Amino acid sequence: MPSSNSLYDSGLVWFRRDLRFADHAALYHALKSCRRVWCVFVFDREILDGLLERGLKADRRVEFIRASLIELDAELRQHGGGLIVRHNYAQTFIPQLARQLDVDAVYANHDYEPQAKARDAVVEATLKQDGRRLFTFKDQVIFEKDELLTGSGKFYSVFTPYKNAWLKMLTPFHVKPYPVERYAAQLVPIPADLDQPIPALDAVGFAASNLAELNIPVGSSGASQLLDNFRERIDHYHETRDFPAIKGPSYLSVHLRFGTISIRSLARAALERTAAQSSRGAEIWLSELIWRDFYFQVLHHNPQVAPSEGHHAFKPEYDAIQWETGVEADTLFQAWCEGRTGYPLVDAAMLQINQTGYMHNRLRMVAASFLVKDLGIDWRRGEQYFADHLNDFDLAANNGGWQWAASSGCDAQPYFRIFNPVTQSEKFDPEGKFIKRYLPQLQGLTAKEIHAPWLAKTGLPSGYPAPIIEHDLARRRTLERYAVVKKNR
Repeated sequence: MPSSNSLYDSGLVWFRRDLRFADHAALYHALKSCRRVWCVFVFDREILDGLLERGLKADRRVEFIRASLIELDAELRQHGGGLIVRHNYAQTFIPQLARQLDVDAVYANHDYEPQAKARDAVVEATLKQDGRRLFTFKDQVIFEKDELLTGSGKFYSVFTPYKNAWLKMLTPFHVKPYPVERYAAQLVPIPADLDQPIPALDAVGFAASNLAELNIPVGSSGASQLLDNFRERIDHYHETRDFPAIKGPSYLSVHLRFGTISIRSLARAALERTAAQSSRGAEIWLSELIWRDFYFQVLHHNPQVAPSEGHHAFKPEYDAIQWETGVEADTLFQAWCEGRTGYPLVDAAMLQINQTGYMHNRLRMVAASFLVKDLGIDWRRGEQYFADHLNDFDLAANNGGWQWAASSGCDAQPYFRIFNPVTQSEKFDPEGKFIKRYLPQLQGLTAKEIHAPWLAKTGLPSGYPAPIIEHDLARRRTLERYAVVKKNR
């Protein structure tokens, strides 16, 4: 039965980075406001063509999205609807489809990236010309845009005060799920002339990756499976999260990235565990979720840090740093990309991302620090490499993390804090278990030798390179390089 308080006859829900049926803001509002609701997802050529141009034909993310869409479509059909999926330019296709279906309004969730905002502005203007509306909603964060501001009305650039304000503002309402299923009767079948199978990978220009053999759970069912597993480990998260050889993280980051699970459900899980068990692990995990909100609000207020908007350092004085360039720098960068630096923890981290699309969070910091502060290479090059290879790539967090490592971002480590890749290895992979997983040629080394194999009594193992840089020398060069920052303050 149509809702008695329907405002419109028909609406179209545009799925983007929110590939789920449950607890979905835009879908909920469309179902509440319209007598009939259709759903659409666009494999946006504006994005996909860029991946193909960079040689990313077997991109795990595209395969993850497609597999998740199959599950989403099935769930929508169970409730009387379905998912229209096309390979096109979203900017032009969405208004075209709205016209074809003759809907009154299009519903979507907020996207905070500058290029996405520009796309949505064009879509909104085109829809308006046709007498239609675009409604967008907060969905991928708990607090957004200007919801949390300092006492002087500015955005937060330091995490701890932001976190304190976040926790103070939070009420049960902010993590309450949207009851989508209650209003699912407003979903209607896809018109026969529009009901096409979800495009195959090759139909959108891509090839199969190793996603299946990696056993990465996909869709909302996969996210639920991972969350259930993590609930059993969450109390120890604070003790295990920094050790890559241990099953410490939730592994939910790719699901948060593509919205196969809602941020509200994860925050609620952390809060409930903290309240019930005074769980330190759950408390620290919640802090990680708050960091995610923090970086989204930084990007919203500082679009100039995005590649499309100039790709500037958050702290302008850091743009004066002279990075290493030329053939030698390119050779060093390539060695970093391929895991051939001669520093085992860095190399294992890079092999992990290359082979799986995942990198442990502690290793992201170590690998980034090594590129920027040992090799003297512009953080933007590393940021782009991660953007191309991380399954969970998110512009806000990726830029925030790289600028943290480069000391040019919000609440970043001081420029004179330079990770020592050997001591990081000794501390966070003491027995070398993680290193040996990705560098089997180092299997014969002892737990003491594996962190600096060039010092091994038996000599450097065959097939493993000597260090491409001497850390202490690199540290001195970095301090000299960053001296320009002090002059420009």
